Amino acid sequence: MSQATPPVIFVAGHRGMVGSAIVRQLQKQGGCTLLTRTHAELDLTRQAQVEDFFATHKVEQVYLAAARVGGIHANNTYPADFIYDNLMMQANVIAAAHQHGVRKLLFLGSSCIYPRMAQQPMAEDALLTGTLEPTNEPYAIAKIAGIKLCESYNRQHGTDYRSVMPTNLYGPGDNFHPENSHVIPALVRRFHEAVQRGDEEVVIWGSGTPMREFLHVDDMAAASVHVMNLPREIWQASTQPMLSHINVGTGVDCSIRELAETIARVTGFTGRLAWDTSKPDGTPRKLMDVNRLGSLGWRASIKLEAGLRDAYAWFLAHQEDYRA
Repeated sequence: MSQATPPVIFVAGHRGMVGSAIVRQLQKQGGCTLLTRTHAELDLTRQAQVEDFFATHKVEQVYLAAARVGGIHANNTYPADFIYDNLMMQANVIAAAHQHGVRKLLFLGSSCIYPRMAQQPMAEDALLTGTLEPTNEPYAIAKIAGIKLCESYNRQHGTDYRSVMPTNLYGPGDNFHPENSHVIPALVRRFHEAVQRGDEEVVIWGSGTPMREFLHVDDMAAASVHVMNLPREIWQASTQPMLSHINVGTGVDCSIRELAETIARVTGFTGRLAWDTSKPDGTPRKLMDVNRLGSLGWRASIKLEAGLRDAYAWFLAHQEDYRA
């Protein structure tokens, strides 16, 4: 009796934090043939290149983790880049996947799709019920479009394209750029460099009062593979026709002040924390309702301080790259 051929899985964005974690998860799981391409090999914003790629390779599953991402500063500074690049990448990949018979696709969105003042914790049906956070609206609109693309292909063509909405992610492979990174890598680098210089004070943007939820990227990868592998009948039974996305998070949040104090402890900083209240806080609170994912058999397992220690260890091992 001949063995079944392992499925060919394309991970788009495999060099990013989430994509690389998904690759690690799939390699650990085994039983598949992984397909990856660098940006130099395949520019996902170029429709012809994406069409040629899918025409050449018999892809059966796609993890669409490729995206242009960044923190408040980057989103405010490059709004056109954020909306254009993300719209083009996801539209090209989703359309080409359908055209060339890809059975299953998982689109990775973001918790910023929900309204700025959404009821907390944010449930999936909060989508499109209010005004978005202005500082990352272009990025959020692109991600909402990706969800609706998946929904629309499912409705019109009977595809099995699913979307996962992660909360704030961190961990190995994160971007530790001093200006364009998210809050955890920015603070990890700032506290580390303060320790190296012997500083007595670290200045942090905002008031420290906003509440945020953080998920280790390895948990995100495990959740993504779990959702992708759910039998179609179980997935469809948990969704509504116009609600094909699912939240991924821990269901627990903390204040930015508490986060900063934890990162100070992890990095060994013992000085003062100062708050620059002239800088924006962003959304007051962002906590995901993860009950639906829990009902489908998955919950996060990595606690915040342990995850931060893992992220800091990765930063220390790669800090020469960032110094360059």
